[in-house]
Amino acid sequence: MANVCLKQVCKEYANGFKAVQGINLEIKNGEFMVFVGPSGCAKSTTLRMIAGLEEISSGEIYIGDKLVNDLPPKDRGIAMVFQNYALYPHMTVYENMAFGLKVAKVNKQEIDQRVREAAEKLEITEHLNKKPKELSGGQRQRVAVGRAIVRKPEVFLFDEPLSNLDAKLRVSMRVRISQLHRELSESGQTATMIYVTHDQVEAMTMGDRICILNKGQIMQVDTPLNVYHYPANKFVAGFIGSPSMNFIQVKIVQHNNVLAMEFPDTTKMELPMSKVKQLEPYINQTVWFGVRPEHLNIVPRQDLSNSINGIIDLIEQMGNESYLHLSSYGSMLTARLNSLNADFNLHNKALVSIQFMLEHCHWFALDSEINLHSIGENYA
Repeated sequence: MANVCLKQVCKEYANGFKAVQGINLEIKNGEFMVFVGPSGCAKSTTLRMIAGLEEISSGEIYIGDKLVNDLPPKDRGIAMVFQNYALYPHMTVYENMAFGLKVAKVNKQEIDQRVREAAEKLEITEHLNKKPKELSGGQRQRVAVGRAIVRKPEVFLFDEPLSNLDAKLRVSMRVRISQLHRELSESGQTATMIYVTHDQVEAMTMGDRICILNKGQIMQVDTPLNVYHYPANKFVAGFIGSPSMNFIQVKIVQHNNVLAMEFPDTTKMELPMSKVKQLEPYINQTVWFGVRPEHLNIVPRQDLSNSINGIIDLIEQMGNESYLHLSSYGSMLTARLNSLNADFNLHNKALVSIQFMLEHCHWFALDSEINLHSIGENYA
């Protein structure tokens, strides 16, 4: 079994800074888990503690059923792929991939078989006799991944492996690593993977589950779609999704015998019945209203029903869609439109009305920032 379990894992430095604050996490056997979060959130530190490259201050780390707190990296059954490739420049691709097996005293025939099988999987067979300096960045990263594969580890650890590649190469390598995970699983080889990235697109497209970290704490662990549609708190809602979720402070009020939210200019918007139960306890309280860019509609000024006013600051034409950046009540909002409405003129500084698809929107507590819909509910 190649499951990984973290129990109350902490990392505190000599100066008193707590980088990791009591993380509890169970990564299943064969799972592709992605750690994602902003710079400084401790995702790489957590990965390095699993690898044994960073000492933990307290807590327990298990790989399989084995407590590995005091084991050196070589005895943990892991293989790590680094951001900077970490290839030996004086060795050929073949020698780089074979080096760890030679150190482990695997016989030559077995080494050759493993190296060539991995090279074929990664489509680098023709480069086996080249030195790293003769390869592109993408090819070097494939060699680094191949070096990990040949060791047949219990757990693969990836520390932002694609961040040095250009956008096109990142996409192709992202697809290749995902395919590799599936191929290893189908061939019966252990394929538990833990992948660190700051790129939410990588997280959303690659992970079976995503672990979102912030300031050394886990914010949410769930499938990519659940994280997107049911964020546990305002941080997750704002971090996952591009462009990010829009936020406005509103007051929940009873108006004409219906529940409504009141905007800063006292404009009131009736809430759908499906949202009444979750928001009734917050009548006369201010909360955060969150709406994703695709759930905003821009309508002509004369269509003022259940809408708020806004001013267009900028229109970004993205080809297949457009982003409208708007100002409303001192807040910056972004709308994602599949196409610009030809029935009315949209341009910079134009006054527009903004409507929301309220069935898809979220409300968060002002202080704790927890998603009010998620209280007492489980979307996993």
